[in-house]
Amino acid sequence: MTKKTTLLSLLSAFIMWLAWPPHTWFAPLLFIGLVPLLIALQQIVKTSDKKTGKKVFLTAGLTFLVWNTASIYWVFNSINAVNTGFIGTIISLLVSLIPYGLGALLMTFAFWMYYRLSTYTKNKWAGYTALIAFYISMEYLHQTWDLAFPWMTLGNGFAGMHQIVQWYEFTGVYGGSLWILLSNILAFEAYQQIKHQKQYRLAGIWPLTVLLPIGFSVYQYKNHKEKSVPVNVVTVQPNIDPYEKYESASAHEQLSILTKLSDSIAQTNTEYFIWPETAIPNYADEDRIRSNPDYLQAQQFLSKYKNGTLITGIESVRFYNDKKTLSAKENPNGGFYDNYNAAMQVENSASVAFYHKSKLVPGVEKMPFPKVFSFLAPVFSKLGGSVSGWGWQDEPGVFYAQSGIGVAPTICYESIWGDWVAGSVKQGAQFIAVITNDGWWGNTSGKDQHLMYAKLRAIETRRYVVRSANTGISGFINQRGDVVQQSKWWTRTALKADINLNDEITPYVNYGDLIAKFCVGFAAIAALFILIKKWLIK
Repeated sequence: MTKKTTLLSLLSAFIMWLAWPPHTWFAPLLFIGLVPLLIALQQIVKTSDKKTGKKVFLTAGLTFLVWNTASIYWVFNSINAVNTGFIGTIISLLVSLIPYGLGALLMTFAFWMYYRLSTYTKNKWAGYTALIAFYISMEYLHQTWDLAFPWMTLGNGFAGMHQIVQWYEFTGVYGGSLWILLSNILAFEAYQQIKHQKQYRLAGIWPLTVLLPIGFSVYQYKNHKEKSVPVNVVTVQPNIDPYEKYESASAHEQLSILTKLSDSIAQTNTEYFIWPETAIPNYADEDRIRSNPDYLQAQQFLSKYKNGTLITGIESVRFYNDKKTLSAKENPNGGFYDNYNAAMQVENSASVAFYHKSKLVPGVEKMPFPKVFSFLAPVFSKLGGSVSGWGWQDEPGVFYAQSGIGVAPTICYESIWGDWVAGSVKQGAQFIAVITNDGWWGNTSGKDQHLMYAKLRAIETRRYVVRSANTGISGFINQRGDVVQQSKWWTRTALKADINLNDEITPYVNYGDLIAKFCVGFAAIAALFILIKKWLIK
């Protein structure tokens, strides 16, 4: 790496960070953010030597490591979330490196694979196609495996300027990733044409690549009409410090705060109350929930609202005679049990429904690859009681009220998974309830990014999003992705709004991440081509 290529690499990282949420108005810089990196890689390849591949890897790695670290620095704040002791702290530190190091490594690997392919083919556009496929495949891998953290998927970058990506209802965020990569490639090639050939053909094509999708999106944004099926909803932000949640107040006192805030703005026709993640902090036995005092207190509150339904976060547990699930842990008193970070639906009836958080934080909430690394269970048990980790469910869920309304319960950073939320919508959810506790991250950009990303789920599904954060930002997002109402940070409050239900299915909900899956197939073929070429050369 020369000084010039290092500076170009860092310039790319700076532009990408500047364009990333919550820096709303700089989002268009994503269309050129990777151009300096492409210039640097070209200079490395031109001065080819035995270490060219290593230089390509290090140069791309520097860009992505700096960009990732600068954009999601707040992940380190969550290390203090549990008192894990020395060993637990070390493991927590290693786990917190997953978003920075592992995410950056996958991005870097995509560019390195592109370099390897370009050494075997003279068709540069075939190489660029493979670059797009490799990169999106790496993003998709980081969404689907046990070390998942898809926070930095390129398409998320437009969350702060959602008006220009209304077509996510067709493509999801991977359409945005494709758009950004293609734009950067064309901008780089246009720069090369102007500099070396004094031609401007691509310089004329590149703006169209950017402007035509924007024009289509703005047209969609201005002409989208929501179906007028209003439901009055109250969302509550109790603002209980997560670091003191289990010591500062009893579960009864915390429930009293939630019910008073709810009562303060509720109407006689309020149909939904949304309370945040782990709002009921005591481990409640799901099989005996109707005799649980916290449940009875919540149902007593709800009895004042004839058509009311409550969706609340709860820590729950189930007991078994044998090991029924992969996550089940041995009970010292005999048998086995699962503990869940769950959502519970309560109505003015005996009906109770549970949803178990499924997209769990690697290491802290779930041991990655539990079948493979089960021998590490004693070490992971130091991470907040995580042996096999929290229990989970394998499919998205929907809460159905007596009224027939379907709701997608979404816990914490599950709202980053477009396909997961879309799965609930496909099953009949008419709006999305995000319950979270963003206080672990403090007053950082993490809470703002999390709110902004929920706007993309609204666009993909054309569903209202109701957000209840214990400490963070609560609010309402309409079907176009507009935040129509939101709370302030570190404020105890409740908000209400009439939201519109929707039961129509968007193409994205119907077909899912087709772009990513197609890229995985193309990337596999390209990787096989590299292996065959390498074998033939030997």
